[in-house]
Amino acid sequence: MSETPQTIFVAAITGAFGARGEIKIKSFTDDPAACLTYAPFVDEAGEVILKITKTREVKGGFAVRSPGVQYRDQAEALRGTKLYCLRSQMPEPDEDDFYHSDLVGLNVVSLEEQPLGRIEAVRNYGASDLLEITDTPNVKGSWSLPFTQAHVPVINLTTGQVVLADWQVFLPEPKKDKKKRVKPEQVDD
Repeated sequence: MSETPQTIFVAAITGAFGARGEIKIKSFTDDPAACLTYAPFVDEAGEVILKITKTREVKGGFAVRSPGVQYRDQAEALRGTKLYCLRSQMPEPDEDDFYHSDLVGLNVVSLEEQPLGRIEAVRNYGASDLLEITDTPNVKGSWSLPFTQAHVPVINLTTGQVVLADWQVFLPEPKKDKKKRVKPEQVDD
């Protein structure tokens, strides 16, 4: 059984552009046009899903042509497709820079080396990156904290360990048992 190649999320299809089968994609790379250099795009498993024959910049992304997509409805059907490239195609990051995929699965500990779980994902909902932590002792589910130097002072890819500081404030509140509220008896005056 072969190992699944490591992939990195670089763009997403946001829909059709025009009536002739152009596909609109949004880049998630630092330099938006750089994502086009990683084509053909693959899915998470590393299988080629989108080849590009022509590109042009449009408002909010790029319009691309792909073999087999000739009509607007074909391009529209691809909306929401995540586009990845193989990790081996990406340049090595600078010191203190990391690809999100390099962090997923790393063990997380406190400054005092208390085990806190592992990184499930790196999320970004528009403001900044968040580390999603799971398998934390005495915590149900996952929790998140900002991926900043202040909260994540040490990342050691060699040992597979991430050190967190000031993490306690980000733990979810324990859920309290909901007790039925008893209504006081009415008293007649």
